[in-house]
Amino acid sequence: MPSVEPTRKPAPPPAAPPVPAVAVRQVAVTLDRVTFERGGKRLLDDLTLSLTRGGITALMGPNGAGKSLTLRLLAGLITPTQGRIVWDGDSPIPARDVALVFQKPVLFRRTVRANLDHALSIYGVPRRLRSARVDELLEIGQLRGLADRPARVLSGGEQQRVAMVRALAARPRILLLDEPSASLDPPATAAIEGLVRGAAADGVKVVLVTHESGQARRLADDVVFLHRGRVVECGPSPAFFDRPQSAEARAYLAGLLLV
Repeated sequence: MPSVEPTRKPAPPPAAPPVPAVAVRQVAVTLDRVTFERGGKRLLDDLTLSLTRGGITALMGPNGAGKSLTLRLLAGLITPTQGRIVWDGDSPIPARDVALVFQKPVLFRRTVRANLDHALSIYGVPRRLRSARVDELLEIGQLRGLADRPARVLSGGEQQRVAMVRALAARPRILLLDEPSASLDPPATAAIEGLVRGAAADGVKVVLVTHESGQARRLADDVVFLHRGRVVECGPSPAFFDRPQSAEARAYLAGLLLV
């Protein structure tokens, strides 16, 4: 009799490659239907926005859009007329966890070192620990050679570097920057942007107000575009600049006036 080949079972299909885990960026703070009025005028109108932990978010928009007001609300300098601001779910955030740097530095009539030491004392850092932290901040800001000079006689860029590292003194969780390089020359701007990147790399959430599209492209992970006190558009930085979805954002990026 002819031999019969044994029936072979078909080989099982190759296993599907494992699905990579998707990193979920948790929400750090939510502005929930926030309204702010001053002098009978509504400056923020039902503003709703969630900011994730980590990374750099740029707030952009024309003058009067509500960008600086949003920073002041986050910093606790003003309170909403309506709505609420929720940190990490429901828990309030300690004041030392939020730092705000203004466009024009506000420094004491003291040396650079004394300005930094004073900030640490305000944050409750024990005296025995302050000297080492001041040295660390001077190194971060490339300010060692200026440590014993009066802070107010420094150049604008140097003063802003002092303000930046002073804001980082207590290792905040969120750093709010209101056009920190608006009046600076390119080298000073590059130094400030280096500090912004360094803070973000250390895990600090950075919220940056800027009118400079180039700066937002260089720094921001995502962009929130405001107009007339409302969030008009938000999304990843490349998508915002390459494919803006709203007519207002397209007009702004084209250099047109928004009224």
